[in-house]
Amino acid sequence: MEAIVLAGGEGRRLQAVVRDLPKPMADIVGRPFLSWLLTRLNLQGVDRVILSVGYKAEAIQDYFQNAFNDTAIVYSVENEPLGTGGAIRLALEHAIEPQVTVMNGDTYADIELRGLLAARESSGADLAMAVTHLDDISRYGAVVVDEKTNRVVGFEEKQVSAAGYINAGTYCLRRDLFLKYPVPAKFSFERDFLPNHLAELNPVAFTAVRGFIDIGIPEDYALAQTIIPQLAGGGARRPVPRRS
Repeated sequence: MEAIVLAGGEGRRLQAVVRDLPKPMADIVGRPFLSWLLTRLNLQGVDRVILSVGYKAEAIQDYFQNAFNDTAIVYSVENEPLGTGGAIRLALEHAIEPQVTVMNGDTYADIELRGLLAARESSGADLAMAVTHLDDISRYGAVVVDEKTNRVVGFEEKQVSAAGYINAGTYCLRRDLFLKYPVPAKFSFERDFLPNHLAELNPVAFTAVRGFIDIGIPEDYALAQTIIPQLAGGGARRPVPRRS
C-alpha cells in the first residue's frame, strides 16, 4: 500500500505551544506527531509514504530521512503553499500504485486502511472518504451521508452544536483522479474540489473510524498527549527513522 501524508502545515494556532516547527512535528509524549502516524501506517502494511512538505520542510526531511522502520519515504516539496488540493495533486506525481491513501498530517484517525481501500474498489467510486460521528460537529461542519447508499451527498457549514458526521481527513483515491477532474495549481481539496465535484465523484463514506483527534488547536493538542498513545496501543513498537 502507498500513502500520501499532508505535512506542510505551519500550525499558526499552535505557535504558543509548538514554535519554529511544522505542525506535524509537534511533540506527543516525546515523539513527533508525524512519528505516530508513520508507525500506524507501517503496522498496517503501508510500505511507501509520500510526505507532502512545505513550511520548514527540512525539519521533517532531516528527522525522517528516506525510510522509517520498513516504510520507504519520498518527499513532495511545495515551493509555495498550494492548498490541500494542490499538495495532493503534486504528491500524486510521485505515486506508483493505482490507488493511494491520503491523510492530513495533523489528524489521527484509527482506521483499517485495507477496509478503506476495499470500500472504494467495491463501490466503483473514484473516492472513498473516512467520516466519523461526533456529538458536537460545530468546529468542523457536517458531512451528509445517505444511510441507504452509504454515499456522501452533501456538506454543511459550521453551525451550532449538534451531532453528526465530519470529514476524518483520510481518503482513498485513484492516482489519476485529477486527470479526470482538471484542477488549478492551488486549491483546497475540502472546500473547492469535493463540493464542486460531489455529484460526479459520488464518494463512498467509510464510517468504520474507531477513534479520531485533530491537534490543530491548543486544547486538542493537550488532549492528544493522552488520546493518541491510547489509540496507538501505547506505541509498543518504537519507531526508528532509518538514515541513508
